[in-house]
Amino acid sequence: MNKRRLLAVLLLMATYVGVQAQICKQWMPVPSDRPSVAQQKQIARKYGMFIHFGINTFVDQEWTDGSVPVSTYNPTQIDADQWVRTAKEAGMRYIILITKHHEGFCLWDSRYTDYDVAFSPNPTNVVEAVAKACKKHGIGLGLYYSLWDRKVNADVEDSSKDAAYNRYMLDQLEELMRITRKYTHIVEFWFDGSWVKPNYRWPIQDIYQLIKRYEPNCQVGINWTVGWPKDCDKSPGPRPKDFKEGFPIRYFPSDFRLGDPLLPMNDDPKLYTYSGNLYYMPWESTVCISKRWFYNTQDHEYKTVDELEKLYRQCTKNDNILILNCPPNREGQIRQEDVRLLQALRQRIGE
Repeated sequence: MNKRRLLAVLLLMATYVGVQAQICKQWMPVPSDRPSVAQQKQIARKYGMFIHFGINTFVDQEWTDGSVPVSTYNPTQIDADQWVRTAKEAGMRYIILITKHHEGFCLWDSRYTDYDVAFSPNPTNVVEAVAKACKKHGIGLGLYYSLWDRKVNADVEDSSKDAAYNRYMLDQLEELMRITRKYTHIVEFWFDGSWVKPNYRWPIQDIYQLIKRYEPNCQVGINWTVGWPKDCDKSPGPRPKDFKEGFPIRYFPSDFRLGDPLLPMNDDPKLYTYSGNLYYMPWESTVCISKRWFYNTQDHEYKTVDELEKLYRQCTKNDNILILNCPPNREGQIRQEDVRLLQALRQRIGE
């Protein structure tokens, strides 16, 4: 190769690298002591519904390990319209749907696994059904996805398997965005289960870039977002009562803070650091309306309207957000007691 051609190739490579760097930079959070436009929209949403539904719904367990047969998932129906309508009538502005919990069961037909609804007695694509209902009722769609997958990546101690599993996650996340974009925008991605590995073993930057490429205004959060100043990866991370301005961001990039089911303090600080820069990060509380995350036949102890109102006031002041968990039952519907309480709470808070 002559010098002129070599120079042209090097120039082309440098241009490509520069473009990729600009694309990467485009989707990174901007240091600021004030909320971004997308964060302002998240803060304005203020109040939403968490929807835990999946294979755990049918075994009276919160966490399973991927060994429960796919045939166990057998809802009588999937009344996604009732789920979203209930949230809308309660004054909620968005929902967050569990798409895959720690056991790895997927509520959509994923080409990368057979542990999903397509291989169950009820093959309804729940993610698609909820996206359609969100569009119909004019309510925002958020998605929960567990980074920890006890079926596909059970041996979390073996870091040699990280590359293959990270590819699996990114492929599934792209699937989810391709499904939902036909109907509505995703306003939030809620990630869980990160504590089973050191933070450097998760492809946080790749996940963030992928989501922002499809949904630039989607807010991305990872559970236990904030770390300790002297050991950012130490588990458990600091609780809201421990937070101080300038604490490090454990999972960067992230747009908001999570640490379920804990509540923010009255003087909840908003500024956190990464690589010497300060970033504004609101807090989102996730709380159960009864005792359990998933439907359970023994779960009959509900919070009172007084308790729920107190939670709402505490969790939505200081520019923070409340997500109230209301799990559908085995008939694929939000329970009637949930509906009653949500309507009573709406009268109290005036949403």
